[in-house]
Amino acid sequence: MRGDDRHQSDLFIYGTVEERVPKDHPLRPVREMADIALQTLSPRFKKVYSEIGRPSIAPEKLLRALLVQLLYSIRSERLLMEQLEYNLLFRWFVGLSMNEGVWNHAVFSKNRERLLAGDIANEFFRVVVEQARAMRLLSDEHFTVDGTLIEAWASHKSFRPKGKRGGKGNDEGADFHGNKRRNQTHASTTDPESRLFRKGQGKEAKLSYMAHVLTENRNGLVVDVELTQAHGRAECEAGLAMAARLPGSRRRVTLGADKGYDTQAFVSGLREFFVTPHVAQNTSGRSSQIDRRTSRHAGYKISQTKRKRVEEVFGWIKTTAGLRKTRHRGRDRVSWMFTFAAAAYNLVRMRNLLEATA
Repeated sequence: MRGDDRHQSDLFIYGTVEERVPKDHPLRPVREMADIALQTLSPRFKKVYSEIGRPSIAPEKLLRALLVQLLYSIRSERLLMEQLEYNLLFRWFVGLSMNEGVWNHAVFSKNRERLLAGDIANEFFRVVVEQARAMRLLSDEHFTVDGTLIEAWASHKSFRPKGKRGGKGNDEGADFHGNKRRNQTHASTTDPESRLFRKGQGKEAKLSYMAHVLTENRNGLVVDVELTQAHGRAECEAGLAMAARLPGSRRRVTLGADKGYDTQAFVSGLREFFVTPHVAQNTSGRSSQIDRRTSRHAGYKISQTKRKRVEEVFGWIKTTAGLRKTRHRGRDRVSWMFTFAAAAYNLVRMRNLLEATA
């Protein structure tokens, strides 16, 4: 018997959002690990928020909403608020009931700025890494470092001579072809902290930031992050800074990297930290800093194979998390979002690893 196509809304809704989400949904373990991290950060939240005044958005719900935005490639906070209105899965993950109202996107962005001032992203990332260490998913001896460009939220038209004021409206700076423009003489009026940079020969120059990650070689989890202005020495300088923060070990630590790190300053700097440089040899027109003392060992070849997995991190952050081109201006905001995206990647990776071993 054919059913009736009636469009009568139900007056009452029975059940909860929890009942609507399948027990084996892949977001459940991610939510559990995120809740453990947020519970650990509760004392830190108390320091960021005042004890008087009107209640704001709960920081736990705000961070879970940002996780949803990264995990499901939602391109804007306005669209995120729209989907929270009708998507029961998102409501369950964030912690909203069926009848609870959704925030205004401007209010949501304002509350996110408060967490930026509290450096919450770094703390959240650190707690997630500690969870992975407690699960014995991390290597404490073998690591990889690499960097990539994050395109800034600024156009070439905004890259104008420093100190120049006034103009002819939106068309000013439109015809820059044939003119020499350098970071020393020009700056973006949209995002002054971004820098004009190109990753390699034959690549176009873009206003960008340089994002760096340090991964461990056992499962490819991110253990440290850094975001700097884009320049030729940024990768090596950030790599040394992260190498200095590596946890101590009874055995000698190894650090893999591509041939762009094969410089005298980087290799000698690692040796000062008692880190064995498993850097790819760059023999194009000059002698490599990595000699047979290092390259003859089997561990060096393993590091060269494992180090390529760092591209999986950049691939996920740029495509799924949507940070190929940032939607934020200023180094602090871009660094906050990149760090939070690295924590989200770890949560997804940890979920996959736990399911594989179950």
